[in-house]
Amino acid sequence: MNPSADFPRWNRRDFLARTATATAAVAAGAAPRLSAQARGERPPAPDGLTVLHPRDRIPVGIIIDDSTCLVNLNRFAMPQFNDAWQGRNASYHRAWKTWPAEIPDAFVRRFAEWALDRGVKGKYSIVPYPACVGRVDRFLPGWTQAELADSLRLVRELITPNWDIHPEMVTHTRVIDLRTGQPCPECSLRYMENWEWSAGISVDKMTAYLAYALQILKNAGLTCEGLTTPGGFGSRARPQLAQGTLDAVRSVFGAEIPHYFRDAYSSGRQSVAPRVELASGLDGNDPRCVVSIVACTGDWTGGWNCVSPGGVDRFITPDLQGGRVVEILNRNEPALMLCHWTGVYWNGQELGFTIWREVERRLRAGYADRILWMKLAEVARYWAARELTRITNVPGGFELRAPFACPAFTVAWAARANVRPPVLEAGGQRVPLRETTNKKDLAPGRWWRDQDRVLACFDLPQGRSRLRTSA
Repeated sequence: MNPSADFPRWNRRDFLARTATATAAVAAGAAPRLSAQARGERPPAPDGLTVLHPRDRIPVGIIIDDSTCLVNLNRFAMPQFNDAWQGRNASYHRAWKTWPAEIPDAFVRRFAEWALDRGVKGKYSIVPYPACVGRVDRFLPGWTQAELADSLRLVRELITPNWDIHPEMVTHTRVIDLRTGQPCPECSLRYMENWEWSAGISVDKMTAYLAYALQILKNAGLTCEGLTTPGGFGSRARPQLAQGTLDAVRSVFGAEIPHYFRDAYSSGRQSVAPRVELASGLDGNDPRCVVSIVACTGDWTGGWNCVSPGGVDRFITPDLQGGRVVEILNRNEPALMLCHWTGVYWNGQELGFTIWREVERRLRAGYADRILWMKLAEVARYWAARELTRITNVPGGFELRAPFACPAFTVAWAARANVRPPVLEAGGQRVPLRETTNKKDLAPGRWWRDQDRVLACFDLPQGRSRLRTSA
């Protein structure tokens, strides 16, 4: 059997046909197609209406890397990393043989049930071919087919309600030769996903590799709207990564708003807001964009390699007034926190899980009415709608032309005397919004007023709609 027969084949002609619209749009915006973080099209800034966070709450979430089914990924990755560095990097001189081969599903279940109970959301990787041990859509040597099937079922039933599923490239270690489905024979930094292989590669090659990883998860019965890069993958091919994500995720899953996680800024003033890139076709029938998700913390829960955790206070201090997450919330930016599943489990000691339980408790104690737990796909959709919806003044209110629908779209405008209940008009229907007297109850279909402004929250439909704010 051809090992790659069940994967999409990409050639230059097909690729150019699929991406001609995006290319033209970026060119029209005076940005070269392969310009890193090219924004693409944007409508004019609205006059008199401000788009707020959903429900006027700051998005928060947990980004979990290095997770997969059953395999304790980095117990098997560590020796491969050491070989690639030819033993010259002390980071990989650890007692990996003492680490357990498995992160058991019993732990996955307890974590998932805690997240469901507390409303904690974010992203959970499923590495498709973890450290070359085996493929989650075929078999994992060391586990029965029934165990693999049960593990995938657990992910579908208990993880996906609150977590996006991402591939983290194919293996997180060795580069796969897509012609054979086997690891490239050379074990060096040049042929490791984390390091040099992706530097400067073509968009076609990037797209094919991403599509290969996504297809494995699709074969396994999982759905993805985004992907995660391992280590330095894509750091020297950022425009190719953005375009490749847009095309591969749309091709394999038909996702409307693909997104990817590549960058984390654990300190400093650099913005950690999502970046909406390569926007095109906003006024047509095939709007497109890709969203780069940014984490705001380091991994202070135990790391990918089971080091001593940085601890809860790095995220949020006991008095609830300090820590990186509080700093980001005070900047009114999304607080998407980073960790690695291997450190959450921490070789059975569950040090990272203990830290997350306390981080969630402190956030709930100090910021319950200011934050909103969200999946990364939900954050990506909101930012795409926020930046790409065309909003214009019309008599009695505002017209909105949205390339993408968006739940809990929240806007504000200056308050005036005798404020009338806002009305959303769309699809021939008029839906009056209901007033709430408590801002914490702001939700889709409701509006709230303070002394200076009116806030309205509604499910934004795709296409044209109108928000009536006065007679």
